[in-house]
Formats: sequence, C-alpha cells, structure tokens
Amino acid sequence: MKMIDFSPTEIEHYQRHLSLSGFGEIAQKKLKEAKVLVVGAGGLGSPALKYLVAAGVGRIGIVDDDRVEKSNLQRQILFDCKDVGKSKTKVAISKLSEMNPHVKLESFPVRINAENIESILHSYSIVLDGSDNFATRFLINDACVLFDKILIHGSIFEFTGQVSVFNFLGGPTYRCLFGEPPTDKALSPCSEVGVLGVLPGLIGTIMATETIKVITGIGDVLSGKLWLYDALSQQSRIIKFVRDPNLSEVKNLSVIDSNCELMNRENSTISEISPSQMKSMLKKDNRYWVLDVREKWEREIQCIEPSTHIPLGEFSDPKRIKLPKEISKNSSIIIYCKAGVRSRTACEVLFSLGYENLFNLRGGMIEWEENNS
Repeated sequence: MKMIDFSPTEIEHYQRHLSLSGFGEIAQKKLKEAKVLVVGAGGLGSPALKYLVAAGVGRIGIVDDDRVEKSNLQRQILFDCKDVGKSKTKVAISKLSEMNPHVKLESFPVRINAENIESILHSYSIVLDGSDNFATRFLINDACVLFDKILIHGSIFEFTGQVSVFNFLGGPTYRCLFGEPPTDKALSPCSEVGVLGVLPGLIGTIMATETIKVITGIGDVLSGKLWLYDALSQQSRIIKFVRDPNLSEVKNLSVIDSNCELMNRENSTISEISPSQMKSMLKKDNRYWVLDVREKWEREIQCIEPSTHIPLGEFSDPKRIKLPKEISKNSSIIIYCKAGVRSRTACEVLFSLGYENLFNLRGGMIEWEENNS
C-alpha cells in the first residue's frame, strides 16, 4: 500500500482510531484510500453515511433521486424540517461535508437502473445497498457480481432488520440467499409498510460497521452469514448459508431490467409531467382522469380536485385495483402522490396491465403546492 500522510487536522479528527489497538494508522490509511458507493440516502443510508464519513472513508458516492418528505423525518436522521422538498443527495452532501471536510463526496441524483448502474459503480469497489425494494436489490447484486464489487446488504421491515455481506472473497451473493425476486403481485409497496423509527439507525450502523471491517481487514465479516435483529425482543441471531453456483452466476442484467425499469422501455407510454404541464392539460381537455395514490390521511390534509382515490397498497394485487368503470385502458390517467415516487410505481403497475396513456406528476403534491402557492 502506498504511504499516505495525514494532515494535523486529520490526525486530530481520527485520534481515537489512530490510538485504537489493532486498528491504528494502517487501518486509517485503508479507510482513506477506500471508495464506497451508498445507494439510498434514506433510513439505512442516513446513519451509514454519517458513520462512514466520520470514520474517514476517502471517497463516497451517494445515489438517490428522491426529495425529502415530512414522513422521512421520523427515521432519516440526515434531514430536518427545513430540508423538506429538497434533493436528498444535495442535502446529504452539504451536511456531510461539514462533518468531515477530508472526505470526497459525489452525488448521483438519479434512479439507478440497468442502463446507468455500470457507469455509477465503475469508480467504487464497495457498494452499500440501502434501497427499499426487491427489484433494485437484485439489480445491484447482479451488477456487483458482474463488475466484481463487494456488496453490503441491509433491509428492514416493521420491527425487524437484517444485514449481510455478499460477493466477498468468493463468498455467497444475494441470490444465493434469496434466489429469484418475488413477483410484483406478491409484494407490498415499501411506502405502505410501517417501520419503527430507530430501527434503520441500528441496521444502518451495522452496515457501516461491516463496511469498515471489509475495508480494514479487522474482525469477522458477515459473509455467508445473515444477521437478524428483532427490536421488540432485543434479540439477534445469525443464519449461515453457502454460495450456490447455480444461483450466483450472472451473465447480464436483462432479467432485472425487464422487471423494474418499465418506464425506460422504448414502447413505454408513461410520461413525467410538471405541475404546470398538468394544469395546462386539464384546462385544455377534461377527459383526463386524475388518480391520487396516497393514504387517506394525506388526502384529508390536501388533495387535487377532482380526483379519484386509490391507495398504492391496492396496487400490490392487480385484482384489488378498483378503477371506475369509465376508465378504460385507452383513457388518459394522471397519477400523483406526495413526491412522485409512489405514483411512479402505480404507473408501472397499470402499464403492466395494459393501460396505454399514463402520466406521473413529477414532484407530486410537494411541487404542486409550490407552483400553486
């Protein structure tokens, strides 16, 4: 390893690491040379980012195309009230830079997909996956296998969480544990699932710990092991598993691409529209149907009228979707939520069912309110 000199301010910043037995200057230099990509700056990404930046990981990339919502503040500790409506990556880099100016931070304010993932992962050797859906997790796993990156996995559900390390020194991959992704019909949208506010902090911190262990070579890495945690009982356990040659081989990203990137297909008829475009469309033609996929309590606070209400939870099973009989597969449908993420999912589901003219309100009610205040 090439020698890296620490400035006086760095020595002061990392003093507790430099004086730590079994860690010291050698491990700190490894951290400074490391390049880690964090996918998702939300519940899991927030604590992981804070600790990786504080620890002195030399270069960190942040991938997230979302904006901060009020409902994020219950668990996403990078953000506060004044950040609502702002780009998560922009806010994250601003705040993390103040935590440690010795770390290089790079922003990717995009939705990761099969087309851009190779270029995004290119400069990084470790990927910390803080995404909240199966399609993205499988896509990231397959890309890490294909491009030889180490994957730090974490996920949460209500009161439980899990952490593992994949593709480490020939160890198991995500597919060795979970096989094929569930169908869309079997999944409840992540936006509909509740979660204990402190849980992502605990899981995200463990993910950061595993990242530091991988980089520095200390400790026993969670490769071939799935760490499970239950916040209600304060119990944890480890499940061991092995690499499955039949599941671990990846030749391309096409399988995941066809499942989770419907909006990027050449024949897709899903369009992203701004609030001003939506107002103009409704003014010119009253045949557009407006669909609100938020929760009932959100709609009671404020909504766009007239509009039909179908919570996104009903989209997890196409048989449960009860659109008005007047809406045909040729109808023009504008769908909105709080920030444009849940509505995009609803567009994808309807598109898969054969609806042909779909419009997603970019920025959702956040941008709608800003443009109509």
